[in-house]
Amino acid sequence: MMKLTTVSSLAGIAAHDWNALLATDYPFVQHDFLLALEQHNCLQPWGWEPAYPVAYDSETLVGASPAYVKHNSYGEFVFDWAWADAYQRSGLSYYPKLVIAVPFTPAAGPRLLAKDGPRKTAIEQELITAAMRNAETDQLSTAHWLFCNPNDCEQLQRAGMVMRNDFQYHWSNNRYQDFEDFLSRLSSKKRKNIRRERRLVADAGIATEIINGNELTDEQWNILYDFYRITFLKKSGTPTLTLDFFQAMAHRLRAAFARHQKKIVAGAICFESNDTLYGRHWGCYRDYDSLHFEVCYYTGIEYCIKAGLQRFEPGAQGEHKLARGFMPTRTVSGHWIAHDGFRNAIREHLRHETDALNDYYEQLILSQPYKQSER
Repeated sequence: MMKLTTVSSLAGIAAHDWNALLATDYPFVQHDFLLALEQHNCLQPWGWEPAYPVAYDSETLVGASPAYVKHNSYGEFVFDWAWADAYQRSGLSYYPKLVIAVPFTPAAGPRLLAKDGPRKTAIEQELITAAMRNAETDQLSTAHWLFCNPNDCEQLQRAGMVMRNDFQYHWSNNRYQDFEDFLSRLSSKKRKNIRRERRLVADAGIATEIINGNELTDEQWNILYDFYRITFLKKSGTPTLTLDFFQAMAHRLRAAFARHQKKIVAGAICFESNDTLYGRHWGCYRDYDSLHFEVCYYTGIEYCIKAGLQRFEPGAQGEHKLARGFMPTRTVSGHWIAHDGFRNAIREHLRHETDALNDYYEQLILSQPYKQSER
């Protein structure tokens, strides 16, 4: 019989056992990534308390989810502050809540990790039930599965979750031979604009490169982390990820650097799977015209083409990415709300929100940057 329990750390679970539940090379729910968040002070200081539901068949791990009790909504990228405010105005407590997601990582992927086989669907449903049961037992207001892959969305809908949609902008590799081949597929106006932006960077004497995290020097690590911190501080945010965390993930990390007169002036942090580049953070010491587009988008696209990667996901939000070859891509989350009245109200609100997003999506598709023949 299957046994379900909750653990507060992955330190007691073997990496091989956890990773055996994954069908893809998606990096952000790998054992090393999640454990590095725990071990390098990226979670509890910022309101993330690990509470992983795990399922065992005898002594074999057959199911798990990356789950956290949250005391705020920071670092989730599926914004529910209006929900929290409505709870507060009604005299109810929205926090703490349960979040099944990857901290500080708005990249869609598996949230219901289940051993492949004839019982896979049953295990996934048990993980959903376990999360709801844990939320009820601990008197949490809600449970949220964020940035789910299509399979998990199907399972969450079957379990009666309230579903919410949003958009990101992703680039797909259509067997491009090189960056010029990619440009040739764009409309003339978009192609000219990208060439102009790249020319502005080149004319300023700036060159870019991507370096594997395992090859970074101590000086480059410090500069890269400085860029990460600077961007948050400029926006009155909090740099929650530590240098030790990034260094622990060096084998997955790719650093995009921009150099001016041999000095590094800007950089971006990316992570790589076997088929996707994930853009995560960027920073600079001073502003140069179009440098953000070059470091965060064009250098990444060029790298993906050369490395044979199929996708480039440069992070959350950003309608400006559309003009630069990134297409709107739906992201989906599932939500369980304990309070009957709020559950019904939120479900109705999301119905209208989804209708509006569908209309917006149609508008975006009409203004996509690719030639008619490439659509």
